[in-house]
Amino acid sequence: MPFKSFKRLEIPDVILVEYTIFPDQRGFFTELYKKTAFHAGGITYDFAQANLSFSRKNVVRGLHYQLKPAEQGKLVYVIDGRVYDVAVDIRRGSPWFGKYVGVVLEPGLALWIPPGFAHGFQALEDSYFLYLVTKEYSQQLERCILWDDPEIGINWPIREGVILSERDKKCPRLREAEINFEYPV
Repeated sequence: MPFKSFKRLEIPDVILVEYTIFPDQRGFFTELYKKTAFHAGGITYDFAQANLSFSRKNVVRGLHYQLKPAEQGKLVYVIDGRVYDVAVDIRRGSPWFGKYVGVVLEPGLALWIPPGFAHGFQALEDSYFLYLVTKEYSQQLERCILWDDPEIGINWPIREGVILSERDKKCPRLREAEINFEYPV
């Protein structure tokens, strides 16, 4: 079986995927995505785009999302390195609105973040990060929330020497952010 588990986290719409790795003298093999297994594990979306990023240690990317009708679900996977990955519930009316789940991802683990969540991560070491997304990128509908909004209170592992893009430094707090998600989505 290519997947060890699909584990629902504290916000149950966010799912941690643990992969089965098949190592041998050449290296290893794993299946990153198999539609039937993912549907059985509760992830019933298909993917429209794949993205790859490289981030140096201490880089924070996020908290990013796209408004409807270009809302994205994301399956995120670390190819090499380690990241602290975060999903923030931004669905108005959700019992978890403004709450987050965070997990350390490294090869062998992926996180499913459904539409209606802002996503961000912090590279704990130099990392290659793969995103499979359910809808194509839309610059006009992309939005962000301040990575260290005190009302969300994300417990980022590294607080000193954080590296941010100029855009991410200027994101609004959740209370001022443009959101068009309702619970349930």
